[in-house]
Amino acid sequence: MGVIAFLKTQFIVHLLIGFVFVVSGLIINFIQLCTLVLWPINKQLYRRVNCRLAYSLWSQLVMLLEWWSGTECTLFSDEATVKTFGKEHVIIILNHNFEIDFLCGWTMTERFGVLGSSKVLAKRELLYVPLIGWTWYFLEIVFCKRKWEEDRDTVIEGLKRLSDYPEYMWFLLYCEGTRFTETKHRISMEVAESKGLPKLKYHLLPRTKGFTTAVQCLRGTVSAVYDVTLNFRGNKNPSLLGILYGKKYEADMCVRRFPLEDIPQDEKEAANWLHKLYQEKDALQEMYNREGVFPGKQFKPPRRPWTLLNFLFWATVLLSPLFTFGFGVFASGSPLLILAFLGLVGAASFGVRRLIGVTEIEKGSSYGNQEFKKKE
Repeated sequence: MGVIAFLKTQFIVHLLIGFVFVVSGLIINFIQLCTLVLWPINKQLYRRVNCRLAYSLWSQLVMLLEWWSGTECTLFSDEATVKTFGKEHVIIILNHNFEIDFLCGWTMTERFGVLGSSKVLAKRELLYVPLIGWTWYFLEIVFCKRKWEEDRDTVIEGLKRLSDYPEYMWFLLYCEGTRFTETKHRISMEVAESKGLPKLKYHLLPRTKGFTTAVQCLRGTVSAVYDVTLNFRGNKNPSLLGILYGKKYEADMCVRRFPLEDIPQDEKEAANWLHKLYQEKDALQEMYNREGVFPGKQFKPPRRPWTLLNFLFWATVLLSPLFTFGFGVFASGSPLLILAFLGLVGAASFGVRRLIGVTEIEKGSSYGNQEFKKKE
């Protein structure tokens, strides 16, 4: 095992990476709070500034995937579709089967220059998660309780606010509503059977309200829907902890572009369009499992250096005083100071682990175990 490979497995190194992410995130959140004074003066300037602040935080996670673990991301698409990336507002539909599916999506947004302005329809619980939820709040992310009767007005208002967004945005929708588990899949297929819908093998039944509402509210702003089907070679099931330990994965993403004018304006017809799309996504997964590839030409967009340079900047700014302070604490010989410092390190370790836990499938929400049994 080489020195670099050895360092990637060490807890103290993980803790330092976590320290940089957490402290830089808190600094970024404070700056974002200060930018609120810009909103009544120049809303578009506020948005542009916050896109770059968000980039400075999210790109640290992308750096872990691209530079720390060396994970490769390959696109399967066509040249005409790839040429539109980063040059239009779009809605992204991504399957929700893996702990790091969001991170693979962020990698693609980074390589095409839209990471800072990427959006998502997120569960409201995430709003209260430090760094993640707080940063999203300043980015005007649309939060929902996943109860349509309560969410309708909030979601519509939030989506309409984005109609004049100044930066190209990729708006991510997990139409399945929750990550795939065997229990949720069984319940979802019971619902499909009761509604007379074709059963899916690799996906949950898509929940159509969020999609049809997004399409209705963003017509005139969004140019297309990108359907993204993600899989990992070797039947791997990667985790954020695996990335932190430097494990390298190979992600394959099949991307299809559908012009928004091809999607029916009628809500019921748009819902049927989405169900048909998921049947096609299921067929793509079946093909991948059988042949090991998706259809289409392969593209490997090159990594950009900015994620690495951004992390090195924050590491230099934050770790130098940390090491100086830690050396001073131990040099003092004071048991009280040393215990307090170790307690701070322990608290930081706990905080980093809790943030990682947000991505873990087994610690995900129970949404879908019972909610699929209710009418949309």
